[in-house]
Amino acid sequence: MNTVVVGGGVIGLAVAWRAQQAGLNVTVIDPEPASKASHVSAGLLAPGNEQLYRMEELLRLSLASRALYPTFVAELEEFAPAGYRRDGVLDAAFDEEALAGLDRQQAFQEDLGISTERLTSEECAKLQPAFGPVLGGLLSPDDGAIDPRVLTAALLTAIDALGGTVVRQRVVRVDDHSVLLDGGESVAFDRLVLAAGCWTHQIEGLRKAAVPEIRPVKGQILRLHSETPLLNITARARTGERSLYLVPRLDGELVVGATYEERGYDDTVTADGTRELLTRAAQYLPGVGDLELREMSVGLRPGSPDELPFIGPTNVPDVFLASGHFRIGIQLTPITADIMLSYLTDSAPHAAAEPFKPSRLMG
Repeated sequence: MNTVVVGGGVIGLAVAWRAQQAGLNVTVIDPEPASKASHVSAGLLAPGNEQLYRMEELLRLSLASRALYPTFVAELEEFAPAGYRRDGVLDAAFDEEALAGLDRQQAFQEDLGISTERLTSEECAKLQPAFGPVLGGLLSPDDGAIDPRVLTAALLTAIDALGGTVVRQRVVRVDDHSVLLDGGESVAFDRLVLAAGCWTHQIEGLRKAAVPEIRPVKGQILRLHSETPLLNITARARTGERSLYLVPRLDGELVVGATYEERGYDDTVTADGTRELLTRAAQYLPGVGDLELREMSVGLRPGSPDELPFIGPTNVPDVFLASGHFRIGIQLTPITADIMLSYLTDSAPHAAAEPFKPSRLMG
């Protein structure tokens, strides 16, 4: 069966890899694979977070993906390193309001079966000496992070090793069981997966109701560097109800993010965005000003109308959707790939899949 995946971000590549593993003939089409939101993302893996407190269905999906991550990575690392760290995430409170919030978060996570450990200010300082004065913390020792740039490179390597094809062109239009490329060629498919992020609904040739609009939400992210890692583990620094994620890499990179901006398809790096992230980082890390400024970049997160991802069949026969993952696409990569493989092979999807069918918003 010929499966075409339009979109070479982490979601599209993971779906393609799983499909190729299952014996399907897979072609990924993207003019610049792994160059958009996946390339910019920090890769924080902490599903028991405040964004999901009141989103029970999405929380279940995120927890299912968390359970799959170790096996997903182990299989992928048969082809190439995946950049996975499962050495903990520290939520550090820098004021009384944030400290009180840790009590709520701990109760929430423990109800979900996520291991936690409360830390005193002294224990936080010992774990992360680079922090300024901390009132206390909450350590989730089984959470962590993954480097999306390493992850997508590994997926591309695995797809190639298994005989998949990556076509670096843009899809102009979807016809009856074929896609027309901007170079003039067409690629036939038995089944088509649309995974082009916030550009998915712009693909021509589909009925208007087949793909609900997926809006771009701009996020600016900062990358700093030092000879040795400034932080020991991934952290979220909290003041009041605000948090800043700080994701260290073993090579000395520190990813700081992110802004949240409703500005359409604007992907401009701004002085205001850079200043905001540097100012907030310096609030928590007094020594951050000595680090090398390596990169300031912009990702356009794909947000669906109801803030839930689309995973499953559209109302066009043999056309499927895997997009709209918003801020947690990296977290949801393993479960999305598994669900999509179930649909592509006509088997029963994971129990958590039902609420994310595109049909919920289709006319």
